[in-house]
Formats: sequence, C-alpha cells, structure tokens
Amino acid sequence: MTTSRGLLFALPFSTFALLPSVSHSQEDTLEFVSGLNQGKIVHCDNSVDSGSFLDVFVCGDELFAFTYNALDGVGMNLGDGGRHSRVPRADLFNWANTIPRRKTGPNAAACSVCHTPSNIIGGGGNGGGAVVFNAIRDPLHSNQPGLFIQRNTTHLFGMAGLQLLAEEMTDALQQQVADTVAMVCESGIAQQSLLTAKGMEFGSVNVYPPCDSPQIDVQSQGVKDDLIIRPFQWKGSELNVRTFSRDAFHNELGMDPVELTGDDIDGDFDGVVNEITIDDITAMVIYLAAQPRPTSLLELDELRKTLLGRRYRDSGGPELAEGLMLPHLTTGERRAIKRGQRLFNSIDCSSCHKPSMTIEQQFVYSEPSDNPLYREQTFPAGQAGIEMIKAIRFDIRRDQPDNQIVLNGELISHLGAFETNRKGQVMVRLYGDLKLHDMGPELAENIDETGVGASVWMTKELWGVGSTAPYLHDGRASTLEEAILAHGGEAEASKLNYTRLSATNRQAILAFLENLVLYLPATVP
Repeated sequence: MTTSRGLLFALPFSTFALLPSVSHSQEDTLEFVSGLNQGKIVHCDNSVDSGSFLDVFVCGDELFAFTYNALDGVGMNLGDGGRHSRVPRADLFNWANTIPRRKTGPNAAACSVCHTPSNIIGGGGNGGGAVVFNAIRDPLHSNQPGLFIQRNTTHLFGMAGLQLLAEEMTDALQQQVADTVAMVCESGIAQQSLLTAKGMEFGSVNVYPPCDSPQIDVQSQGVKDDLIIRPFQWKGSELNVRTFSRDAFHNELGMDPVELTGDDIDGDFDGVVNEITIDDITAMVIYLAAQPRPTSLLELDELRKTLLGRRYRDSGGPELAEGLMLPHLTTGERRAIKRGQRLFNSIDCSSCHKPSMTIEQQFVYSEPSDNPLYREQTFPAGQAGIEMIKAIRFDIRRDQPDNQIVLNGELISHLGAFETNRKGQVMVRLYGDLKLHDMGPELAENIDETGVGASVWMTKELWGVGSTAPYLHDGRASTLEEAILAHGGEAEASKLNYTRLSATNRQAILAFLENLVLYLPATVP
C-alpha cells in the first residue's frame, strides 16, 4: 500500500480516494502573491539558540499572536479552494490524508481566535472560548457524524505548575513500584503496595517473583496503568506543554510542525514545507508555560486596598489601581465568597477539586523537561530530541514576565508567579487533582476517545472558572449551576449535597466560584 501523492490508497471504510496534491494553480498563486505579500511568521530558531528565557518567551508570544496566511502554510489544501473546514470533511479528504492524520479542522488562522481574552479581567491574556469555537473532532476517522466529539477551548494560565505537579506525582508512583520490586527481590515472595501521590490514592501494585524478571500487575485508579500523570486536555491525554502545543498547531491551525510531519515534507499539500520548526515549538512551550497563574477577586481586591492604603496613596497607588482595573468588592461580597468556600468544602466538592496542591522540589520549568518521562528522546517524525544542554529554563516562583505590579520601581506584587508556603514549597491553587473520574452517563460520549472510558474525565481545574464560561468539555453548560447539576458518577453525592442547600447557600458557592478568575492587564500603566 502506498501513500504517495496522486496514487490510490486504502481508506478505513474500504473505499478508495485520490490523495490531494498541490496543483499548478496553487503553486502559481503562492508564487504570484509572494511578490507583494509575505508570511507573518518569524521563526524562533535564533531566539532559542540565544538561550535567553525572555527572548524565547517573546518569540513564542509573537507566534501566538500571529494571524497566519497561505504563505505561512496555514490551513491545508482541502481540494475545493478552501483552507479551513472547521469540521472533519471526509468528502474533502482532509481527515484521512494529512501527515500525520488530523482529528479535526483546520479551524482557525490564529491561536487567539479560540483562546479569546474577552472574559479576562484587564482585557489581556489567553482565555477559553465560546461554544461557537468548539473543536469538532473525528478521532476514529470514522466519517460518521454520530461518532464526532466536541471540545470546548480551555484557558492557558498556570500550565507550568500543572506539568511540574504531574511530574512529581508520576515520580512518586513510579518509585513505589520500584520499591515494591525491591521488596520482592529481598523477600523472595510476592508483595503488594498501595499507590499514592500528594495524599491521593491511585490504586495498587502487585509484584511477583522472580527478582530478575518480576511480574508487575498494576491496578490503577484515576490514572492509566503506566502510572504517568498527563495533566492536559479534558481526558488527561496530553503529557506536557510540548505535545499540547504541537498538536494544536497541527490540528487546529494547520501549521504543521516538522517534528510531526518530517523535515521538508508538505504534510497537508498546501505548497509549504517546514511550517513550524522544532525551535518554534520550544518557544511556544516556554510562552505558554510562563503564562501567569490564575488568581481570585479576593486577591485582586486586597491588592487594590494595598495601593489605596497609607503607604502608596500619595505616590500614585490609586491611579495604578484604576489603570490595572482591579475589582472593588463590598464587605458583603467578600463575606459571601468566603462563606461559599466553606460550603464548597463542606459538601465534599473539594475531595476532587482540591483547593491547593504543593510542588515540593522542582521549582524550575525546563523545556525539554528535566524528567526523562516528560521529554522525548526522538520526535514522532524521527528527529533526535533536544539535548538537555540546550534546555530553556525559568523559575515558576519569580520569572514569569506578566502581572508584575510595579510602582515607582518597587515590585508591589507578582501575580504571575506561583506562591510559596512557609516550607518553601510551591502552592498550585488549581482546585483539581489531576485524576481521572467516572462522571456518569450524562457526560458520557458516544466513543471512548482515549481508552479510559466514555464517561471518564480528568477533574477540570476550577482556577479561572469565573472567567471561562461556558463550561464542561463541550461547552454545554452556560452557567456554573448547570455544570454542577450535570455531575454524576463519582460526583453524584456532592451534586445531591449541593441541590439540598438553600438558595442563599447555593448562591454563596456560586459567588465563590465566580471569584476564581483570570487576570492580565492588556496594558500596564
């Protein structure tokens, strides 16, 4: 079977199709328009070669902001003159023939089309998307609309904290398996160990002799049997920020990363090769990983009060607070939020939506990762992975460029950096647990996209939830209360606890959730 351009190849539903190719008219068009026009992209190879975190961050920022055009290679050759199908179109061959095969789209010409800043306090940043921007996917390449799925766009804040947290949890689980194997080698008999990380249970492992070739039987709970925590996407399917980024370039924008398609290969037949370089992905990873953490109305209100207080009120504090668009909460609003948080905990929502988890040792984000389980020795297209000597790093406690609140040269607050506790550990206030849970039949899909179960989802972190309507994996919930009522399965008891509260108490919980916001000023005064 061959997949060369212009030749027939077998399709999954036992029909045949002609693979699209770049027509002379397309090549002529690209050549003609290149006379007066140019692509938007400025590749990041030089920035990455510099080794400078800030230079790489800025280049990634530009990649995120660009609206790409045909000369960049955005979209693909659909065969009908179009570049973006928005839905999987078997009749246009795009879902079956790209290298590698796409699950969706292409959907847009810029990241910000879906990751909109419209609900972010301050007007900047990379938030979630409205239902109209849902990604419609055909993961099975079925050509059957009944087997399509939808994914609502998530916000992109705090990603470094999530990945480093996942890395520590994975290390803990892997070490417990290794310790159990060591126990078998020492005792000569079978051993069983419970698997835990960050105070949560992840099942158990049974190890049977002999020592030199032990049988390892993992009974996982809330994680796949490989015991690797994947912190991104609704199903917990993406390992790290790199796989998240390059899949978005490939599927959503039709800007093909060479680490997926291969060097000098036109994987979507649009006449452009090498659309996104390995260093471009590195820059996007650093930009996304260094986005500010989510915050809360309570924290922003405290900053406002600080700037209006005695120390700063005569040196520009009030003007800075106004320019930063900091919210002003009334005493009643603050009390309602705090009462709502107590109620949230009391009805057991926090058993999965854990308010905070700590990173105990690894405070520096690195691309590629310092953890060998979170970096690639070889990219999917066959290129060698990035050498660690070329890694770009930043400290998540201090280095994020955004949300540094400065007055007269003094750093008043760094809302972008992760907070630390008295032990020096990093606090990730995610309101999640990075575990997979069965959410019941109402949230089940027609297909099992990732092999974890059609009704199984990773706990969606609630940080930023006050800025990211609509809710749930497909945006079906226009309000937070609708999202709560859709919970079932493992969350059924907590949902029922919520429904039994008085209207006043339910409103307090909603006030607490709406207080968990994204903040990034479009401009800093």
